[in-house]
Amino acid sequence: MNVLQKARANSLFKEAYYSDKISMMPVVLVTNDDGIHSPGLIALSRVMKELGYVYIVAPDRERSAVSHSLTLHRPLKVEELREGVYSIDGTPTDCVILGVSKLLPERPALIASGINRGGNLGGDITYSGTVSGAIEGTILGIPSFAISLVTGEETQPLHFETASAFAINIGRSILEKSLPSDTLLNINVPNMDKSKILGVKFTRQGKMVYNNSIQEIHDPRGKRHYWLGGSQLCLEHAEDTDVQAVKDGYVSITPIHLDLTNYEALNFLRANFHLKI
Repeated sequence: MNVLQKARANSLFKEAYYSDKISMMPVVLVTNDDGIHSPGLIALSRVMKELGYVYIVAPDRERSAVSHSLTLHRPLKVEELREGVYSIDGTPTDCVILGVSKLLPERPALIASGINRGGNLGGDITYSGTVSGAIEGTILGIPSFAISLVTGEETQPLHFETASAFAINIGRSILEKSLPSDTLLNINVPNMDKSKILGVKFTRQGKMVYNNSIQEIHDPRGKRHYWLGGSQLCLEHAEDTDVQAVKDGYVSITPIHLDLTNYEALNFLRANFHLKI
């Protein structure tokens, strides 16, 4: 065997070796609602490579507050930016469905959605595209989590590295122990250096109230428009809530269940509402 033949043989051996190594690694799907080029998505995808073979399937632009919406009125355009990285002109839910059913070579073992720029606390989770990416993964039977960096003032530096470091730990725990049925994790990380985080708390969904949530504005021609959004008015200051945990400097982990039934209310209705058609 000459030198060229030996080099070719070594190359084929390495190719087969690393191919087998990759096939043994779990597949991780990463998505978000801030868009394919967001720094939070980039940070999350980098650290998820420590856990498995990462595919990114994310919206082509910011899709914040789209909740669990699907694109049904038009076809979706998929663009492969580079190997394993796909941009879709749709919602986070679209991205997860297409990623799992069409784009990935095999079913992912884990779906990680984020890192969202801004918290998803209290009632905000019902609007969040980031959380909905994890919801869709859970509907499909894949262990999933959503992770957000709870930012404050615009002038503050963004500590995505803090959220990234925690994402590795939670992702590894999920891969090792899985999650309860029909349950995803909603994680909120304070925007501070990792050394200043006081710990982790398992929490329930809190409550937040906003003031002046609808702003009336006028364009240069005097036409009236309305702008949704407002300042935070008050929080639920209960020790076991996600809102309070982050405020106190802790990472909050809230288990979210797909079954939205209020079973206490169901029993109440059955016992007290004697209705007839």
